[in-house]
Amino acid sequence: MDGSSWGQGSAWMARLHDASAHALYLHVPFCVRKCAYCDFASRATQANDPLMAAYVGALRQQMREAHELGLLDGIQTAYVGGGTPTLVGASLLASLVGDVRELAPGVAELSCEANPDSLGDEVLQTLVRSGATRVSIGVQSLNDAELQALGRVHDARTACERVRAAVASGLDVSCDLMCATPCQDDASWQSTLAQVAGLAVGHASVYPLQLEEGTPLGERWADEGPAWNDPEVQARRMEAAAAVLGDSGYVRYEVASYAREGKVCRHNQAYWTGRPYLGLGVAASSMLTREGYQRLRRACVQLPVIDDDVSRVRLTVASGAQDIAREPALEALRFDIELLDEAQAAAEDLMLGMRLSAGVGPELLGHARSTLGEARVDGAIASCVERDLAAWDGERLEPTHDGWLLGNELYGTLWDLAPGEVREASA
Repeated sequence: MDGSSWGQGSAWMARLHDASAHALYLHVPFCVRKCAYCDFASRATQANDPLMAAYVGALRQQMREAHELGLLDGIQTAYVGGGTPTLVGASLLASLVGDVRELAPGVAELSCEANPDSLGDEVLQTLVRSGATRVSIGVQSLNDAELQALGRVHDARTACERVRAAVASGLDVSCDLMCATPCQDDASWQSTLAQVAGLAVGHASVYPLQLEEGTPLGERWADEGPAWNDPEVQARRMEAAAAVLGDSGYVRYEVASYAREGKVCRHNQAYWTGRPYLGLGVAASSMLTREGYQRLRRACVQLPVIDDDVSRVRLTVASGAQDIAREPALEALRFDIELLDEAQAAAEDLMLGMRLSAGVGPELLGHARSTLGEARVDGAIASCVERDLAAWDGERLEPTHDGWLLGNELYGTLWDLAPGEVREASA
């Protein structure tokens, strides 16, 4: 491939200076109980715990502040995640979703995560009435033994029933599935995949189980790599997902995501395409341009002044749920911060873009060449192509089959283009 896309990098620059976010994430950390594999920012919570109402009220206040700063002006997608947002109940959920609609009227896709056990008919109807367009259901498996081993609250019958109800409600429906888990074998995994496809959902996300330190499953298997979670098993199960879902009319558009025609998750895509996003709530992450960060600093006086060469700022909320409920103002939040210069941001965009089946196009490639150096970028790309991790399709660089399975090698090669260390701070 020659350097014909060198001059096309300027088209990529607009998203690197957008003062608004394009996607909004709201984190609701409450669950009936922690699953055996879960290291997410969530907490077991009683249904009548007053903390939930106070916390949702705090998120609503922070959204209003973000709106006043202009950070919601360009929001096109929103995602209420968790935890289990549906656990807070219909009334609180309606207030949260309704505020998103009011404060970010440009939202075209509004998703809410749910677990089958708390996705009752009242909650479904509330989501539809308040303006949600999509629900993502944590099914994980349709095998009861596997669900019990994972510590899930629901059983397979309940999951199927609630997925059918969600489809009937008119919402777009996605199912989250997990492979390489205890009690799972090739046959049970294929059965789960086939059943989910038969439920007429538009989208499915598929992830191998990661044994995380500090979780019950992680501690149980800390001293040995269980055969059921072996990397070869993970790869085989992910290939089975591609085959079964592909035969059922789903197209793999991201390393872990499959969709029927017209049902791609736009919010998901925002994370991999260099668009700025804003996250509110416990452990929520934001990625802002320099200009967006300066807007946030008007309310968050605790945030540090950044050097002139900083192009991108990543922030993670470090405040706990009780802290946020007690002091809901943006200026009271604590953050962990990463500061990227323009070259580091370009390498990051290359790495993240290769999670998508569409890969990266001439705009990003041109920007990366002009920012990181043509010889360095083309050398890294040549290495990926030589190892059959990536391939050219016209002017686009796309991941291959091996690139899907050996993602860490592909992503690592591109991230290694980033010069120096990413600076860190806290506030």
